[in-house]
Amino acid sequence: MSKTIIRSILAIAASSAALLGAPAVVFNQQLSDPNFNAHVAKPAYAKKHPKVLFDEAHFNFHTAGGRYKAFADLMTNDGYRITPNKQKFSKDSLYRYNILVIANALGAAAPSDPQASNPAFTDEECDAVRDWVRSGGGLLLITDHQPTGAAAEKLAKRFGTEVRNSTAMDKAESNHLKGYYEVNLEFRRDNHLLIECPITQGRDATERINRVVTFGGQSLKGPAGSIGFLKLGETAIDILPSKEKVSAAGRFQAIAMKFGKGRVVVTGEAGMLSAQPVAEEEGKPPTAPWGMNFSGIDNRQLALNIMQWLSGLLK
Repeated sequence: MSKTIIRSILAIAASSAALLGAPAVVFNQQLSDPNFNAHVAKPAYAKKHPKVLFDEAHFNFHTAGGRYKAFADLMTNDGYRITPNKQKFSKDSLYRYNILVIANALGAAAPSDPQASNPAFTDEECDAVRDWVRSGGGLLLITDHQPTGAAAEKLAKRFGTEVRNSTAMDKAESNHLKGYYEVNLEFRRDNHLLIECPITQGRDATERINRVVTFGGQSLKGPAGSIGFLKLGETAIDILPSKEKVSAAGRFQAIAMKFGKGRVVVTGEAGMLSAQPVAEEEGKPPTAPWGMNFSGIDNRQLALNIMQWLSGLLK
């Protein structure tokens, strides 16, 4: 794939690329890959079917029927039952469900709108989600670079998680995808950035995660007791919206934690759990794989393992 590609889920991708000193290709027409293989040979849930509420009520850039259709199809085939959410979070809207998925919620409909970085959720909604998780729910909070980090910050704080609303990058050759921009980060066992935990172990050797690639997101810092399983390298930096560069060493792009009777996974990048075709060159049709459909990586299995951990199948 040509090095002219840079994955961006937002209309502000041009500014992110400018920060990196790279040519920008903005994918305003991102679509889910219609050829993604969502088949699951041995579904985790053949009889019992955990109920998943998939948020679509907060200007979400990714929805179950849109750019995250591959993820939703994969989970459906693994035995989950997915319902799109069209209302504000409350005790009444959440209590019927086992897992809540929120993917790139925003404060405004257009990612380029300055108000997109406003909080996506009210204080009352954040409290409702926190209390629901504490009572046994499983939350997958998927964020990305600005403005999604800022939009999700209030909810992330309810779980002691700091989001930086940045673009994380690493120039070390062993820590990013060879031949690509330094925002396309690699987490492997041999570079010690893929951390051992139930999510990366899976239930057996067939589910073991060895290589994950992310496609340009922000960094996170979890609370004491959380497990960061996609660790940023010592040479990683964050580029803030102000263009200031700060160290991202010791931070993560995915963390997991138990919270009361429930569980939470927060990611700092959304493309890794999607499957999208993108253009190799500006003006060309989108045909190149980007996300779970990228060859030679374990992102597909990672998505399955995350949901199995949130549902309690992985201890």
